[in-house]
Amino acid sequence: MAFGWIDEEADRRRRAGLVRTLRPRPADSPLLDLASNDYLGLARHPEVTEGAARAARTWGGGATGSRLVTGTTALHAELERELADFCGFEAALVFSSGYAANLAAVTALAPHGSLIVSDAGNHASLIDGCRLARGATQVVGHADPDAVGKALRTHEGPAVVVSDTVFSVDGDAAPLAALAEACRKRGAALVVDDAHGLGVLGDAGRGAPHSAGLAGADDVVVTVTLSKSLGSQGGAVLGPSRVIDHLLNTARTFIFDTGLAPAAAGAALAALRLLRREPERAQRARAVAAELHTRLTAAGLQAVRPDAAVVSVRAPSPEAAVGWAADCRTAGLAVGCFRPPSVPDGISRLRLTARADLSAGQIERAVRVIGETRP
Repeated sequence: MAFGWIDEEADRRRRAGLVRTLRPRPADSPLLDLASNDYLGLARHPEVTEGAARAARTWGGGATGSRLVTGTTALHAELERELADFCGFEAALVFSSGYAANLAAVTALAPHGSLIVSDAGNHASLIDGCRLARGATQVVGHADPDAVGKALRTHEGPAVVVSDTVFSVDGDAAPLAALAEACRKRGAALVVDDAHGLGVLGDAGRGAPHSAGLAGADDVVVTVTLSKSLGSQGGAVLGPSRVIDHLLNTARTFIFDTGLAPAAAGAALAALRLLRREPERAQRARAVAAELHTRLTAAGLQAVRPDAAVVSVRAPSPEAAVGWAADCRTAGLAVGCFRPPSVPDGISRLRLTARADLSAGQIERAVRVIGETRP
């Protein structure tokens, strides 16, 4: 039978407790949400939803084509200019997703004969970019600048170091300044994914590279997503103008993909402008994460100290993590559940996202539910 092997794979997943299912959420969920990536609480903000609606009324429901044909509107160009200015880079290029942005950045900047040095904890989109790139990839230990320097010393020719700025599993931050120093000693480029840093880290939420003093550097390229702190959808690559021009001409996920829907561009632009006016949202998201960590640790749980807005709580097994998350849901709390193969170290976790709009009472409730349902 053509797909008989699929049944065997499904059976293995069931035995390992790794079956994933889709669970459509209602428009008005009664659950307290600590599972989404809506760090600043902007996804339903009236200005953001109106930005989306206004863009759809003006430009239509879809982009109608690739960015190089009919898929670029004045709204896309405006979003790119304001993103680049906010984060401190010369130029930006908007993609239909953060995943597409990462594939573009890695594949377009690692030609044949180049070396890609990739952190062992990187997101799947960066890993897939490494797999698709024509350069050779060397995976190094997590957040280890010395290992990066050692790998670069083995190669003569173009090289690029690839890392998340904030790792999505445990929420720990990469040592960006040390990584940049290791790159500069060997003339390598640094490409970092700031999906979990934009809107949370740096002055007024300008991101981890800005905080590390790397914004605008001619050897640094940053990818971001519009679907987390900005409450919308899509992604972007930020960097020197010549790099952005190179991606526009060579990145397959830009050239051959339909452009970002105008509604998503409008929502992201509205959220970015709101963040400019209310920069305290970034600090509040970090404060909520710190409060969650303090309270969970005091309750005897293994919570990892957050560097941004992700709080990870260790579970004893994949099955225990799934059951724990389900019990939390039954008690009115939505939390993330990370388990193999999504976690590179094989440790299952509950993953909590601290939102800037959480009240003290909601934080207290979340900690109580997690503690009462622990396996």
